[in-house]
Amino acid sequence: ISDAIHHIEWDPSEPEPFYQPTGLEKASMPAGEEKGKVVYSTKYPHFTCSRIGGSRGPIRNATFIGEADSTLQFESRFESGNLLKAVQVGLYEYELTLRPDMYTAKHTQWFYFRVRNMKAGANYCFTIVNLMKSSSLYSVGMRPLLYSERAAKETSVGWRRTGSNIRYFRSCNQVKSSDTVTLHSLTWTVQFPYDSDTCYLAHCYPYTYSHLQRYLRGVASNPAITSYCMLRVLCHSLAGNAVYVLTVTSRGSSVVEDKTKRAVVVTARVHPGETNGSWMMEGFLEFLLGESDDARLLRDTFVFKVVPMLNPDGVIVGNYRCSLAGRDLNRNYKTRLRDSFPTVWHTRNMVERLVNETDVVLYCDFHGHNRKNNVFMYGCNSPGDNVLKLQERVFPLMMSKNANNKFSFKSCKFRVQKSKEGTGRITMWRLGVKNSYTMEASFGGSTLGDRKGSHFTTRDLKSIGFYFCDTLLDYCDPDPTKIKYCLAELKVLMRKQVREKLGIDVGSGVTVSDVETSTSGSNSSDSNGLPVHLLKQQQSNKKKKRLRTFKERNRLRPERLRSATQPTALQSNFNSAVRALLLHTC
Repeated sequence: ISDAIHHIEWDPSEPEPFYQPTGLEKASMPAGEEKGKVVYSTKYPHFTCSRIGGSRGPIRNATFIGEADSTLQFESRFESGNLLKAVQVGLYEYELTLRPDMYTAKHTQWFYFRVRNMKAGANYCFTIVNLMKSSSLYSVGMRPLLYSERAAKETSVGWRRTGSNIRYFRSCNQVKSSDTVTLHSLTWTVQFPYDSDTCYLAHCYPYTYSHLQRYLRGVASNPAITSYCMLRVLCHSLAGNAVYVLTVTSRGSSVVEDKTKRAVVVTARVHPGETNGSWMMEGFLEFLLGESDDARLLRDTFVFKVVPMLNPDGVIVGNYRCSLAGRDLNRNYKTRLRDSFPTVWHTRNMVERLVNETDVVLYCDFHGHNRKNNVFMYGCNSPGDNVLKLQERVFPLMMSKNANNKFSFKSCKFRVQKSKEGTGRITMWRLGVKNSYTMEASFGGSTLGDRKGSHFTTRDLKSIGFYFCDTLLDYCDPDPTKIKYCLAELKVLMRKQVREKLGIDVGSGVTVSDVETSTSGSNSSDSNGLPVHLLKQQQSNKKKKRLRTFKERNRLRPERLRSATQPTALQSNFNSAVRALLLHTC
């Protein structure tokens, strides 16, 4: 639709607390279309292209209610919107179905839609019926977001946390292409503040491509900023949207001086539904482009290469994880298919050139996380070199000290997994960037210090960008005192970790806190590799596997017997992990 959606920025005067379950929350199985009435549906092929400003052709009606009906009027066909269908199953009860990422059958997580025709004070119950994650922060207190246009106009109140009777539960199994998919539901009750208002509901604070463009126009039109910030187009996405890169550094007295500066690379929004990454990025840019002495020192010391939105197509159409290739871009940094994955191909190429020209001190990709609270980092783990292993942990530890009520060092992980080889973090590390991280901000909030049990606001997320800059100054301080202090603390922490590993209770039961044990934001194993259209072509050309002869099978028999007598992979991995951990702390 052509509607231009704009939301005011607002932060509550007091932190918004997590929801406290009462134990009385209902977990009803979906009634479906058979027992309800479809009141909104975009199931027909409505997608034409990934661009802002509305469709150039006629728009088909997607709302199916009478003029005098008291039923809610839904809409999601605006930038970054996501709602596939709404079914009314009671006077104030609605079952909602989210649209999977384009050209995939999964990644239902991000929601953002509009409602009208409501009654103030009525208890409306919404149930999203096709979520695919087995665990969620909604199980441990996270609340959805509500925005009222009338509240914004009359009282200057923007997005706020809302909802009661919140429950996340396993609902049913669904068979798709001979595979059984377990679906989960999220249900919550909400009261709208005004009659006949226009309201929006969302998983996280929206941050659209249009929002970024407005911000960058402000940057480009400021003569003071343009003296040290160059904005250009890195490449164009599959749908032809510009992918911007900012080069930020103070102008040296000579070309030689500029070339000797070390580099820092920061990117965000490779996953379109992780809007919290964009809010951190805006905070980072506000600090870096500001007039403070610290900002000037950063610009004097480094050359910053910043790509604020890697997946504009996915952002525009309301995807959660993938690009229009139907693939997770953060599993395809090693690709040679420039035309299918232009944004990550050009980003990797840019970093590769930088590494050959100068010392790249740090690479960081900003993300959001659905199953862990707080802010934390994932880093890499250099094999063999114990000193380097500790050094890779220094920057995240410093972050935890600068943002001690939001950033959790305990939640940081340092691993190089085979399944993550195509990520930006590991790809840049293999190019030679020793400090290569993803920084994850929770969709929920903090469990630390004076912010324990409260949601993050946009101001909180932007402050993480400020702290990132502050930590970079600490990390590169010519005075090594802070570095030495952190290294000493890390040695103590790793010794403690060894003791905990050796005394681990394998038979202990699973607790609620296990919802935060995952090191992965999402399982993207089926979103790796070739884009969808090339994958189908490859599968059609695949040759049948040649059957082995009797002699060949006999030759392989001793090898199979040997492998059967080897210890199990689980036991071998556990022993290796303990040995490695012991060696690291010696």
